[in-house]
Amino acid sequence: MTFDGNQGVFLGGVREPLSERLRPRKLEEIVGQDHLLGPDGIVPSIIRHGKPLSIILWGPPGVGKTTIARLYAEAFEMPFESISAIFSGVGDLKRILRNESILLFVDEIHRFNKAQQDAFLPFLENGRLILVGSTVENPSFYLNKALLSRLRVLKLEPLGPAALDQILQRYEKGREKFEPSIREYLIYLAHGDGRYLLNLVENLESLDSKYLQNLESLQSILQERAPLFDKGADQHYDLISALHKSVRGSDPNAALYWLNRLLIGGEDPLFLARRLIRMASEDVGLADPQALQITIAARDAYQMLGSPEGELALAEATVYLALAPKSNAVYTAMKAANASASETHQLAPPMIIVNGATAMMRSMGYGEGYVYDPDTPQGFSGQNYFPPGMERQEFYHPVERGFERDMKKRMEYFEKLRAALS
Repeated sequence: MTFDGNQGVFLGGVREPLSERLRPRKLEEIVGQDHLLGPDGIVPSIIRHGKPLSIILWGPPGVGKTTIARLYAEAFEMPFESISAIFSGVGDLKRILRNESILLFVDEIHRFNKAQQDAFLPFLENGRLILVGSTVENPSFYLNKALLSRLRVLKLEPLGPAALDQILQRYEKGREKFEPSIREYLIYLAHGDGRYLLNLVENLESLDSKYLQNLESLQSILQERAPLFDKGADQHYDLISALHKSVRGSDPNAALYWLNRLLIGGEDPLFLARRLIRMASEDVGLADPQALQITIAARDAYQMLGSPEGELALAEATVYLALAPKSNAVYTAMKAANASASETHQLAPPMIIVNGATAMMRSMGYGEGYVYDPDTPQGFSGQNYFPPGMERQEFYHPVERGFERDMKKRMEYFEKLRAALS
């Protein structure tokens, strides 16, 4: 039994998926990737020069990676093989790479381990292999340097509403068009994923027409898509970075947005609480000493209340951090002091500040000459506490913001006293 090209065919009793039926047949038909596929894009440029390059297609699901790989191979009329890194191993690679001059597409190439990745190298070197890999993960984290240096990484973007609308228009040719509200809702549910959009449309084909009469009836059977978020993958770190930098940039609205993106994606709220505590120390510091107290209190509140009530405490801490004066003076001082301590770890403390715990130690000069600061008229002795022979160091440089303005005044006061007493 067969259908026309718009309706697909039954293959072995299984109907060809709509996403496959509507797969672009030309590079020009791929939507949403004009930066790579437009007239000035790198892919047409490579094809015009007639010399295929090995490439990595990096981007989220459903944006055209597999389609680009297929059409790229067709453009050079090379023998083409396609494998998935999930189901293939070194044995499969050796079998395929026996052939001369082949273009190999490896889906989810980031799943290959180092040994599997190394198997490509000699064939890339001698020119027998053109490799096209696709991945949703950052290649710089998952591909070894030797392989990555032989590939050109092309980053694909999520499909915007206009691109997704073009996909719907392609489907609607010869069919009744969707109502505007339904069309908008389908595009919203797709979240930039063209394949997911077509899967939604294909599901609608099997529904009673009454569900397509208005948006309310459609919403009653189409569930909201789970957020695209993998706590072990790139997006986890991307969203955490977005939250951190929004707080650092004093934007409470953006910070709350990314906080909620993480929460609805299933991130552990206590992990977020720990990150907020880190921000308080790293980015606010002594410009607002209360910041650290508030973030620790937010963590404790979440542990006591749980979700969703405890999440409000995290939001409160997020807003407070975003609006707090910023200083990384303590963070910078810690790094500088750490570097200095690493270089001079062999130096002993001065004898005056080493406790003379025994009579023998006291007879050897331990603690001799130490001045107890509270006993002095100004509560400050001005003694040197760095190792003998090591010049005084200055690690901490408070900024003219928030509470650190007072810290700076205190430091200047003690420096003047130290100079006067020396």
